[in-house]
Amino acid sequence: MATKSKSKRKSLGKSKSALNLKQRPRRNRQSAFVRDLVRESKVSVEDLIWPVFVKEGIAKREEIKTMPGVFRFSEKELIQEAREAVKLGIRAIALFPAIDPKKKDPHGSEALNKNSLVPRSIRALKSALPDLVIIADVALDPFSSDGHDGLVVDGEIVNDESVEVLANMALVFAEAGADYVAPSDMMDGRIGAIREALDRDGFTKTGILSYCAKYASSFYGPFRDALDSAPKSGDKKTYQMDPANAREALREAALDIREGADILMVKPGMPYLDILYRLREKVSLPLAVYQVSGEYAMICAASDRGMIDRRRAIEESLLSFKRAGADMILTYFAKEWAGY
Repeated sequence: MATKSKSKRKSLGKSKSALNLKQRPRRNRQSAFVRDLVRESKVSVEDLIWPVFVKEGIAKREEIKTMPGVFRFSEKELIQEAREAVKLGIRAIALFPAIDPKKKDPHGSEALNKNSLVPRSIRALKSALPDLVIIADVALDPFSSDGHDGLVVDGEIVNDESVEVLANMALVFAEAGADYVAPSDMMDGRIGAIREALDRDGFTKTGILSYCAKYASSFYGPFRDALDSAPKSGDKKTYQMDPANAREALREAALDIREGADILMVKPGMPYLDILYRLREKVSLPLAVYQVSGEYAMICAASDRGMIDRRRAIEESLLSFKRAGADMILTYFAKEWAGY
C-alpha cells in the first residue's frame, strides 16, 4: 500500500500541472547552488568593522558582563587580537577607550593628551599592522566626568564649545595615524569644523566617518557598561536623534555631506533599517551601520537559552544590513563570523 502511494506521488510530480503559471519564483530556490547564484545581498568579511575596547592599566583582558564574549583588552593584547582579526580577513577596527576614572574631568582634558591611551594604541597598531584601517571614535563621553558627548555648562550640553574640543581631539587622533576619525557626538557643525581643522594641519588624507543618524536609543546600555560612560545626570536626548524621526536623518545626512563627511553611519542597526534604506536611496556616499551592544546582547541571550540558532541569527542580521543598503557593518560578531 505504501509503495502504491509513493508511486502515485511520483506520477503526479511529472504530470501536467493544474495551475497555468508562467512565473514560478520557487524555481530560483530549488537548490543551494541556485540560491547562491541568484542571491541579491551577500556579506563578506571585508564588509565588517570590529569595534574593540582597550583599557589602560590592566595586565589581561576583562570580560564585559553585559556583553558575554566581548572584552576590554590591555594595550599589549590589543595588538595580538588585531593580528588575529587581520588573519581572519578583517580589514578595519573601530577603537573605543576605557579611561581611568582618575583622568576624567568636566573638560575631557585627557582626550587632547597626545600620549594618552587612544593615540598610544593607534601608533602601536599602525606600527604592527600598517595596512589595518583604524577608525577612532570622536566624542567626549569616555573622557568626561559628566559622561556626556559634549561639554556640560550649567546643566546644558553646549554645542559650539564642544565642537572646538572635538576638532582638536580629531587632530590628536589623526596625528597618531588614524585612517578615519568618527564623530559620534551629534553636535551641530562638528563635521565641518573637524574637516577644516584636519585640512588646515595637513591631514587631508584622514577621512571622516560620520555618525550622521545616531538615535537616542535604549540599545546602548552594555556599551556604556564597557566604558563606564553613562551620563551622570540627565540623558542624551538634546543631541542624539529622536527615535520617532526619519526625515530628520535625511537632513542630518545632507548637512554632513555638505560639511565634508566621507562615510555616513546609522546607529543602532536592526531597529533602524528603514533609515538605512532611506539614506541608500538618497545618497551616493558609502554607508555604514552599527550593530550595537544591545543588539549583540539580545542575540547572545536568546541563543544561550536555546531560543534561536546563534550562527543563523548572526548571519541573518548581517544580511539584513546589506539588504537595506549598508556597505560596511560595525559588529561585535566580526571575528566570530569571520571564523565561520
